[in-house]
Amino acid sequence: MRSRPPWSYGVRPDEDPPAHTDRLLVWLARRQWRSLLAGACFGIPWMLAVALVPAAVGRAVDDGLVARDGRALVLWSLAVLGLGLVSAAAGNGRHWFAVKNWLVAAFRAGVVADRAVRRAGPALTRSVPAGEVLTSFTSDFGRMGHSFDVFARFMGAVVSFVVVAVILLRGSLLLGLVMLVGGPLLVASLAFVMKPLQRRQSAQREEAGRLTALGADTVAGLRVLRGVGGEDAFLARYRDQSQAVRRAGVRVAPTQATLDSAQVLLPGLFVLVVTGVGAQLAVSGQITPGELVAYYGYTAFLTIPLQTAVEMADKLITTRVASRRIARILAVRPDHDRTHGTASAPTGEAPLHDPASDVCVEPALMTALVSARPEDTALVAARLGRMVPGRHGVTWGGVAIDDVPLDEVRARVLVSEADPRLFSGPLREELAGADDGARRRAVAVTDAQDALAAVEGGLDGEVEERGRSLSGGQRQRLALARALLRDPEVLVLVEPTSAVDAHTEARIAERLAQHRRGRTTVVVTASPLVLDRADVVHLVDGGRVVATGTHRELSRTCPRYRSVVVRGED
Repeated sequence: MRSRPPWSYGVRPDEDPPAHTDRLLVWLARRQWRSLLAGACFGIPWMLAVALVPAAVGRAVDDGLVARDGRALVLWSLAVLGLGLVSAAAGNGRHWFAVKNWLVAAFRAGVVADRAVRRAGPALTRSVPAGEVLTSFTSDFGRMGHSFDVFARFMGAVVSFVVVAVILLRGSLLLGLVMLVGGPLLVASLAFVMKPLQRRQSAQREEAGRLTALGADTVAGLRVLRGVGGEDAFLARYRDQSQAVRRAGVRVAPTQATLDSAQVLLPGLFVLVVTGVGAQLAVSGQITPGELVAYYGYTAFLTIPLQTAVEMADKLITTRVASRRIARILAVRPDHDRTHGTASAPTGEAPLHDPASDVCVEPALMTALVSARPEDTALVAARLGRMVPGRHGVTWGGVAIDDVPLDEVRARVLVSEADPRLFSGPLREELAGADDGARRRAVAVTDAQDALAAVEGGLDGEVEERGRSLSGGQRQRLALARALLRDPEVLVLVEPTSAVDAHTEARIAERLAQHRRGRTTVVVTASPLVLDRADVVHLVDGGRVVATGTHRELSRTCPRYRSVVVRGED
């Protein structure tokens, strides 16, 4: 038996969804137009069958009861029964496709947003608050499907409304005009409510996103908060933000209540008008008793398409709010969105040069960068690894690194940041890319045997999320071991020993220099123990190199260097 191929979600790997609120909705609709059309094909006969029931009942009254024709009465009664059966069967199909359209739209929106998050990487949380991203993944995708869910009923409402209006026009020009003019005017009047509702819903979601981000940041730093006694300050901030969310919700409530009441009030007023006009026509003899019964049935039916139109407007507001938030995620581009470079990275060892700081990294040497402002040297390291957006002029062996395909740069230049993350899962997979012997050698270089022992089961043990069961120094050393196992052509380490004691740091510095001998290594640090092992040290001040030499030379000849590294102490 042949297995069915996996669903492709209708999104090609190279496809780039539009980062625009309305165009994103149209983009989603185009990818499921078949199911939307199928839903409409069931929704139209479902509501149309209900709309025609009053006409059949009216004919049964005139042709059967008034004319005392039993055969006509039976025939029209069977017509009413047939319309009921058609409505029931079509209703089942409409509901099936409505649920499918809702789920497919929601899931496809989730797929494209997930791809955008993976592509953007760290650039995402610099552009969009983490809480807003979390809110999108927890609630916005479901709301993206609301308009697709109502679409089949809305199409049935539009067609049935037009059919009933035509029937009324044929029976009474006045009633037909009331239908054709009054119905659209009532729906159009909702614009005065929908725009304020959309603004207030967006504001409420923004405040809720900030509250979620605040909670996420607090959970991540809970241990630090307790250590410095910051619980009260956090509770005050969380309470204030909670009140902001509450106030935003209170502002939404009156507008939402107005829209909800309009779904009952406006169709009700419309029914009263049509019924009153029909009664006057019946009294004057312009319509028959059966037509009066039919018109009354039409007025009762008209509440359905009008309420559906109001519901469609309400759901469209909710969907557009969700779409706007997802579009913000799609609009974020990674730090380097140019992977189409024309030049290739130089083969073999080659110097890296950053003209913005005048840092020159010679091949096969350990180069250290030190500054009184750690963010300056961290930025240099990010530029060397092409981890910052925009052209910055770094050259690698005479080739502009911006012209080198990003994948090739990332494969040959590894930047280990100051706060590396450990992922949950087996420790052996965390230290990937080598055999167990190489893993243990890397652990020995980083003096991380205690971290290995702290994981129950050793290499076969499970690392908890972010390595929270380990100390900060243990996490840092395991992350350093992971970087060494990659054995890149150029290794850039940012503060690799900031969380360890001096004795451990001395051992790591010595072993790291031996392990990377003959390979290009850049270390951003202010530790004398690590600087003493470097072949070249660059002192960076104000974003520029102001002194170059070995650690001992600079300590002896450069007071500014001494003030940064040894704090002026001899």
